[in-house]
Amino acid sequence: MSSSWDGTLRLWDLKKGVTSRRFVGHTRDVLAVAFSPDNRQIASGGRDKNLKIWNTVGECKFTVEQNAHTDWVSCVKFYQDTKNPIVVSASFDKTIKVWDNQTMSLKHTFVGHKAQINSLDMAPKTSYLASGGKDGLAIIWNLVEGKYLG
Repeated sequence: MSSSWDGTLRLWDLKKGVTSRRFVGHTRDVLAVAFSPDNRQIASGGRDKNLKIWNTVGECKFTVEQNAHTDWVSCVKFYQDTKNPIVVSASFDKTIKVWDNQTMSLKHTFVGHKAQINSLDMAPKTSYLASGGKDGLAIIWNLVEGKYLG
């Protein structure tokens, strides 16, 4: 799966080296893409400030409108626990938002960066999220409890 400056996502046939499916729905460059732990959903974010959830056949199933980011969505991740389905998005608006993946309702907004957020990563088998931003900070958060850790 790849995201593109042409506003699409592409699912690739790696054996043939060709695009097997295009996902069309963003209105500007797509900056981030991630598969869910069960490989049944895809999250994407981009310069149109949208976080979208797709199925694997290229249908956009949800676009976040309530409590949405106010600037480019730079990173998306799925929490790797299927019993607690969570989607995480980071933005140039200096926030990280934690979403309930079943309802796409906002669970937490993390505020702490002083500039755009460029990266997110999760520690395996934990609820810890690390974020890095243009401000030079690396911050650790607890996804489930919605807490700043350091």
